[in-house]
Order: sequence, then structure tokens, then C-alpha cells
Amino acid sequence: MADLAGWIAPTATMIAAMMTAANLGARITGWGFVVFCIGSVAWTTVGFSSGQTNLVLSNAFLTVVNVVGIWRWLGRQASYDKGSSAATDASARAAVPSLYAAGAVVGARVSGPDDEAVGTVVDAMLCCHDNAIAYVVVSTGGVGGVGETLHQLDPAELRFGKDGVRTELSSDDIRRRPLVKATHWPEAP
Repeated sequence: MADLAGWIAPTATMIAAMMTAANLGARITGWGFVVFCIGSVAWTTVGFSSGQTNLVLSNAFLTVVNVVGIWRWLGRQASYDKGSSAATDASARAAVPSLYAAGAVVGARVSGPDDEAVGTVVDAMLCCHDNAIAYVVVSTGGVGGVGETLHQLDPAELRFGKDGVRTELSSDDIRRRPLVKATHWPEAP
């Protein structure tokens, strides 16, 4: 049993770390915590079989943390996601769709004229005086954030809808927009 736990523990921990770090949504993150839980129980078994009290105690604590993560991402957040999805779906069936979940904006793929990926939404800045979107920051290029460039887009250039975020701009059009520094975004649109 200890030998099997010795293989499961690091494997589960590495898989769970990739699942949660990828930030692919509430469901994947939640299942990442399930896999983390399996890993922490396996590490606890390894600790018991090898007489390592510190490994047992730290992974018993991590099991509790992982259970909270499961509740947070597969329970609470999943119910919020269902609520916003229901509102978005109902809006899409209306004569004039009018709702898009704000939580779905960050990380959304931006599709260009030919449905190709032209960028990813990093964030949106809101105007304090009228609560409208002032501008949207979109990243282009790079892998996992390395080598990417950030660009400011006017929200009028984007369409938010059931099928995601769309634009008539090509990736070249977006790259010609002013660069935004990762650490200093414009204070006005």
C-alpha cells in the first residue's frame, strides 16, 4: 500500500497543480482540488508508513484546505456560474440579446472576422461616472503570458454574446494599437 501511495502522491500532486494553474474555469479548478485531495491523502499514507510525522501533519492540513477548494470551486462557484449561464442563455433567446456574464470576460478568446483567435481579454476597465466599460485590454502573441503584448481596445470594437467575444479587427489590426504596459494601464480611455 505504501509503495502505491508513493507513486500516487507525486503524480496526483503534479496533475492537480497543472489543473489549477491552467485556470480553465471553475469545473477544472474544482476537479484539480479533488486530485489534490487524493494526493494529500496519499502523502499522508506515505508519512504514516515511513514514520514522518511532519509529512502526516502537513498533508492532513492540506486535505482540509483541498476540501475547502472543492466546495469553493465545485459548489459555490459552480452555482454562480450556473446562474450567470442561465441569464446569458435566456438573454440569447430573447429578440434582442442584452446580457453577457462579466465573469466570462477575463480570459475570453477574442474571435476575429474569420472566426480565428486574434487575442485574449486580460481585463476591462469601467468608468466610475456611468459604470460603462471604458476600455478592454487584450493580449496577443506569446505562450502562457511570456512574450505577449497588451493592447487597449474600445469596447465598441467588441461584441459580447452567447458565442463569446467577437471583433471585426484582425490580429494585425490589434497589434497596431498602442501598447499597454503590464504594470501601468491608461487612467482614461
